[in-house]
Amino acid sequence: MASGDPKILEGEPPSSSTDSWKERIFIPTLLAGIVGGGVGLVSKHRNVHGLAKICATYATNLAIVTGCYCGAREFVRAARKTEPNDLLSSAIAGFGTGALLGRLQGGRPGAIRYSIIFAIAGTAADFTALKLEPALRNYSESILGNDSTQKKDGWLKFPEWSPIQVLDEEAIAAKQAREQQLYAQRAIGKLNKEES
Repeated sequence: MASGDPKILEGEPPSSSTDSWKERIFIPTLLAGIVGGGVGLVSKHRNVHGLAKICATYATNLAIVTGCYCGAREFVRAARKTEPNDLLSSAIAGFGTGALLGRLQGGRPGAIRYSIIFAIAGTAADFTALKLEPALRNYSESILGNDSTQKKDGWLKFPEWSPIQVLDEEAIAAKQAREQQLYAQRAIGKLNKEES
């Protein structure tokens, strides 16, 4: 491995397995289980096997496949001492995961077929995630207001056109004054009705 290769982290120890395992293994596995359950909801086999059973089966299978792939990707990344977004690690992990799961599913021909499919699909998914990450981060910052300039406004930023607005101290005081004035008018109105 050449020292000019930007993907290799020179002089730094590989990151520990606890620093990002939630982001890189657990969350994708959990999301895959949710997606698998959703696919089970629209499966054509739900009438034959039952909705709960087919949803649980799809969710479990997709979560197992995703967990194996993400774990293998992190293992390869740690073994190669590369960055987390290295696509070659994704391809190697996809090939290995596909070979293992394909061998269990369909023997030697299944191992070859699945290893190619997993290498292509896993690398494509990681490439897509890398390309979409900045756009999703910008979108979440615009919705949640995570900008450093807007920390004082709180964690949720409503659009200007929204009828729900976060009030500052002056606006809260003006609102309370209006409410007291309306309450006083209602109280006077009730007294006038009682007198007449």
